[in-house]
Amino acid sequence: MDAQLLAIFQKTFEIVFALFAVVAVGYVYGRYRSTDMSVSNKINTDVFLPALIFGVMSSQAFDITAYLDLAVAVTVIVLGSGLLAWPLCRVLGVQVKTFVPPMMFNNCGNLGLPLLVLAFGETALPAAVMLFVVSNTIHFTLGAYMVGADKNPFKLLTQPMIAATFLGIAWSLLDLPMAKTLSISLEMLGQVSIPLLLFALGVRMNDVDFSQWKIGLWSALIGPGTGLLMAIPVVYWLDLSAVNTAYVWLFASLPPAVLNYIVAERQNQQPELVAPIVLIGNIGGLVIIPATLFFVL
Repeated sequence: MDAQLLAIFQKTFEIVFALFAVVAVGYVYGRYRSTDMSVSNKINTDVFLPALIFGVMSSQAFDITAYLDLAVAVTVIVLGSGLLAWPLCRVLGVQVKTFVPPMMFNNCGNLGLPLLVLAFGETALPAAVMLFVVSNTIHFTLGAYMVGADKNPFKLLTQPMIAATFLGIAWSLLDLPMAKTLSISLEMLGQVSIPLLLFALGVRMNDVDFSQWKIGLWSALIGPGTGLLMAIPVVYWLDLSAVNTAYVWLFASLPPAVLNYIVAERQNQQPELVAPIVLIGNIGGLVIIPATLFFVL
């Protein structure tokens, strides 16, 4: 193996190990300690993640127009993945509302945010946030409609992450200044979110029901598979830069988001099937993510 390939392999290992080491800590802790992550997850989605989103998007270094092509790419990949997965529901014998949303909405929060930062450094954080907020906005709107959640558009604005997104966009477009003390506070709050996402994912891994391993295995293949298939035309159609192309490939390869299980549980949309779809799909990320990293680095 030549020096360049060895260096890529080493960096890939370092990134994946750093990610899944935190996940493993969460898994071991949840395995031996009775752990209810509902409160910390709610705090993360209501405080830490909104602080991260607003802090990045309101930064003077953040130019929203520079990430519009990424926003378009995410939208096409998310919607296209759903269209590709739709006809497979009949083959797999599963309801559309159960299977399609996890294939559309991937783990760009728990895994995507830290993955891009570890792979490309802190300069990738604004792009990672843009990928995350676009996917989540679609999830809270179209995704909520698909599973029968409350369809009142005004309630969308009460979601802290959505409110932080719109406020951050307005702040960026108006080029408003940010007090140094407030910026530091937002940065400190935001820094809590990423490791807590990974830890919570590890705790949730203890809930895997291996009796439904077949649908979980299919999700581990179909989720990243449909994403990567949609990424091929997107990359060439949008004529993305090399670094944005790498971001898109990594985004497309991510497994289903844990949020899909939470939504299914709240809406009583076969959560017993969505759980293995999501969690076994994330275990599959141990193979898919390193392979994609090796390809893009």
